Amino acid sequence: MKKFGGFLCALLLSGNVLAVDGVSVELGNGDYTDTARVGAIWKWDKQWFTEGDWLVTGFWEATVGSWKGRSSIGNNQTITDLGLTPVFRLQEKSPSAIAPYLEGAIGFHMITPTFVYANRQFGSAFQFGDHVGFGVRFGEHQQFDLGYRYQHLSNGGIKKPNQGINLNQVHFAYHF
Repeated sequence: MKKFGGFLCALLLSGNVLAVDGVSVELGNGDYTDTARVGAIWKWDKQWFTEGDWLVTGFWEATVGSWKGRSSIGNNQTITDLGLTPVFRLQEKSPSAIAPYLEGAIGFHMITPTFVYANRQFGSAFQFGDHVGFGVRFGEHQQFDLGYRYQHLSNGGIKKPNQGINLNQVHFAYHF
């Protein structure tokens, strides 16, 4: 966890990273767990499949958050979660007042501790976090972003147990 935290701090403090393109907030729950995260967004200068009305682009999202177990089984914990995720987004090429999008991602997370309640064990601090989502960009300059994400986190079988967790999240971002 310390190594990943050091890496994330070094990444966030490097020269180009100081030019953050946006910030995000996420609230969610799933599997008797409540979650909250804040993040920073760095847009990619890359676009794919640009010949039609839609294109694929993306951004990096670095997050820090917490999960709070709320199981009646007991031994509920609060997990600290550090994440780094490349997010791919299908969006309109020339957005109107309200621009819909679809997105997907597979990122990397470090969590501590490695269980959220008595029978929800993750086996390792390292977790993969994949999500699919949809939402809309709006505002005079498309600066607001409101969406839904369905996320699954697990260690991919690296270490047992590997129970994973499924989360439903509301995502809000402000783009500078």
